[in-house]
Amino acid sequence: METPVETTRERLLNVAEQRFGEGGYEGTSLRAITVAAAANIAAVNYHFGSKEALLRAAVGRAMAPVNTERRRRLDQLEAGGEPTPEEIIRAFVEPGLELVLRRGERGAVVARFIGRIAFDPSRRIRELYAAESDPIESRYLAALRKALPQASPDAVAFGYLNMQGLLALHQSQALAPVPGAAGPGSTEDPGKLAENLVTFLVAAFDRGLRS
Repeated sequence: METPVETTRERLLNVAEQRFGEGGYEGTSLRAITVAAAANIAAVNYHFGSKEALLRAAVGRAMAPVNTERRRRLDQLEAGGEPTPEEIIRAFVEPGLELVLRRGERGAVVARFIGRIAFDPSRRIRELYAAESDPIESRYLAALRKALPQASPDAVAFGYLNMQGLLALHQSQALAPVPGAAGPGSTEDPGKLAENLVTFLVAAFDRGLRS
């Protein structure tokens, strides 16, 4: 069976995910991407229009399955009644970590890319990321506020922002074990990591926002 030929557009997107995930947006030149993709600036302009537009396309492609799965899970939960904080947190976290599982060999690259861009130092880049994920993420924030009526809206928003940040750190592998350092010596599988992260976050919301 022949492997489908990778188009120039796909190569640019794949390389952009890898390079932006490793060096961030500002730390990655468009030339570095085009050289690695065996393309040129004209190809970027033709397919995307600019470096920022290339990033937006890469974010949109990477987030599409995550957004779809998060929307499906939340729709299902809300159709069944009033979901608990744990159900909402799990429905948010698991699709983000399943990036690694669903994309085979490229899973780690895509997850690292999303984790890096979601909390890029540049406000403009964070806004670009938010434009691709805000519609469904705002629903999750609203659902958590409804499920935690004893906490103030600002307190829930604070917990939600920290949930996003912790997930992004794991996606970007910023918390991956360092060989030879004290602590765990091997990377957790995504399934176990998701369970541990959900347990941690549920406790944080329960204890941290109820006082």
